[in-house]
Formats: sequence, structure tokens, C-alpha cells
Amino acid sequence: MVVLAVTWMANPGHEAEVAEIFTKLQEASRQEPGCLMYIAHRHRTDPRLFFLYEQYRNDAALEAHRQSPHFQQYAVTALKDIGERKQGELYSPLFEDSRLDRRRTR
Repeated sequence: MVVLAVTWMANPGHEAEVAEIFTKLQEASRQEPGCLMYIAHRHRTDPRLFFLYEQYRNDAALEAHRQSPHFQQYAVTALKDIGERKQGELYSPLFEDSRLDRRRTR
């Protein structure tokens, strides 16, 4: 499993637009066969700050996500002038949980 944690900052006045784009990106990304989890968050006191928590089956699934039409449309094109990616970090779990695979196949 590959975990991606991303922090985004919306440009002033574009907070609602960024939230709408992340909602669409979350919905589309969750349909990808290699996506185990995709959750967009908004900071509780700073409406411009967003956090994305993503889990993918493997590196190939993450790469497929990055090449997907919805990622290109929303993350690459739509967000480029209304926000800024502040941080993006890749993680691997300390322990793999085989139950995740069973839940995805039900």
C-alpha cells in the first residue's frame, strides 16, 4: 500500500471553488480500481487550507491515478491558478493489513 498526504492552500477568495474541485476529485478518485481511500479535508479554522489523505494499492495504482483524466482535469488544470500545493508526502504503513483487500472486494 502507498499513502499520499497532501496539503493545499486556496488562493484568497477561491476557497469554495477549491472545495468544489476537491469534492469532484474525491468522488472520481474513489472509483479507481487501485484507490483504497481518498478523503479531502478542510482545516477547521482556516478555510483556505485543505488536506488530502489517499491510499492506493501500490505504486502503479498511484501512477494510474496521476494519469487519470479526472486528476489531469481537476488537480493539474483546474487548481493551478486558484491554489498551491504546499506539501505532498508518500508513506508506507508500518504493517500491512490484509483486511483492506477483503473489504475492497466485497
